[in-house]
Amino acid sequence: MAGAAVALDSSGRLSEEAWVDLPEDEPGELVGGVLVEEEVPDWIHETAVSWLIRLLGAWASARGAFVAGSELKYLLRNGNGRKPDLSMILPGQKPPPRRGPMRRPPDAMIEVVSPRPRDVHRDRIEKLREYAAFGVRWYWLLDPATRMLEIYELGPDGRYVWAQGAAGGKIEAVPGCDGLVLDLDALWGELDRLGEEEPAE
Repeated sequence: MAGAAVALDSSGRLSEEAWVDLPEDEPGELVGGVLVEEEVPDWIHETAVSWLIRLLGAWASARGAFVAGSELKYLLRNGNGRKPDLSMILPGQKPPPRRGPMRRPPDAMIEVVSPRPRDVHRDRIEKLREYAAFGVRWYWLLDPATRMLEIYELGPDGRYVWAQGAAGGKIEAVPGCDGLVLDLDALWGELDRLGEEEPAE
């Protein structure tokens, strides 16, 4: 993250503008004005993300909705910026801007949980709180380790409440996504095609 050092302001923090302007290959999310390490994706994580992008992308394009991948930057609030694994703007909503960071919440943010404890904490605690404060209506957590999908809806008190969860089978009534069918068994089958973990050399 050497590129971030040149953009620090007089207080030693990284501004939102500097974070947005970082080169595309410069990793990191902005938390309290500090550039923090993102999760290190593996084949399990990226297979799950690509499976969701294919499925949700086909559903969205047929309905005038939008789906974005993990490099899209969201400015949540002062000093904080996140890059969710996927985000969706549902049918009938204002289209996203062509360029630049998103300053308004999408309808849904989706995180594929990685197994490291700090990644689990970030997705289940930090981002749950931050996305709720940002006003994201739906928060999905897909956990390949436990083979569980959880969907939370933003309540009137500004907190997420559990809306749906499943470990397998087909979800034929996805909250907020009319006509979308999620075949979790197909996703787990895709993950099962991956090889065994190779020993370190």
